[in-house]
Amino acid sequence: MKAFIIDKYKSKDGGRIGQMPDPEPQGDEVLIEVHAAGINLLDSKMRSGEFKLILPYKTPFVLGHDVAGVITKVGARVHQFKVGDEVYARPADHRIGTFAELIAVNEADVALKPAKLSMEEAASIPLVGLTAWQALIEKGNLKKGQKVFIQAGSGGVGTIAIQLAKYLGATVATTTSTANTELVKKLGADVVIDYKKEEFGKVLHGYDLVLNSQDGKTLEKSLRVLKPEGKLISISGPPDPDFAAEIGAPWFVKLITRLLSAGVRKKARRLNVGFSFLFMKANGLQLKEITSLINSGTIIPVIDKVFPFGAIHEAITYVESGRAKGKVVVRIK
Repeated sequence: MKAFIIDKYKSKDGGRIGQMPDPEPQGDEVLIEVHAAGINLLDSKMRSGEFKLILPYKTPFVLGHDVAGVITKVGARVHQFKVGDEVYARPADHRIGTFAELIAVNEADVALKPAKLSMEEAASIPLVGLTAWQALIEKGNLKKGQKVFIQAGSGGVGTIAIQLAKYLGATVATTTSTANTELVKKLGADVVIDYKKEEFGKVLHGYDLVLNSQDGKTLEKSLRVLKPEGKLISISGPPDPDFAAEIGAPWFVKLITRLLSAGVRKKARRLNVGFSFLFMKANGLQLKEITSLINSGTIIPVIDKVFPFGAIHEAITYVESGRAKGKVVVRIK
């Protein structure tokens, strides 16, 4: 099969399109013919080796974390899906590889594609949708009437998180540029801060939850917009000891995460607020819940550009630029 292959971390060519053996699904897996794949900043960080300590991949490996396509084969123990089903998924860690013509995915990580979405639209959802769900619902326990600050509202996670937070009945504040103000308002943001014109720290106070996706400096400022016992959930780091324990990391990784997060955890304790790191996990049941919200019109995908597979280098570079509104997708088939 044709695939986008990483032969070496931090390689000068940044990966190549080449041939890899067709995957063979195991008993609990489905084989998906990939029609489209979403591109995430995580893909760029993965190929540069930024997550090599906590997610080591043996090279060569195929990149890609979002998939939409059609099932062409099912394992002997698969009961939820059949050949011909249109599905989408975020494959589990260590089983990624959606920038390819085929991928085998555990059925527990797969959901039927939302009926009203195209393959490209569906491929834009899994990673950012699950990130928003796990941050706001699973970890954040966001409730009706609470206030949440979602950074970078026009980004991939932001566009979905705003819509999910509004569905939950929360008041939503976000940051964006002047050009994207109307977009985030349309998605449901109540308080929109143009980060080029004003400091969010001077505007926001007494928030219950912050979804942090920016740098360390922004994270520290964000702790101060929380009310006592409020929570900050960061998807951009630093990883904390709870995360290291959750993934069963070796002792030296646990030590490193403790040191990396020591400063922010200390500041959070001083302010009487909570801090936690989220590295989202594959979850077909949660994706099924998200599908229901999409089919009802509660959540709509936001796509900036669709690239052909042959232009995948350009697509990743565009995502790295930080200019994309919503998601960038590659059409495989």
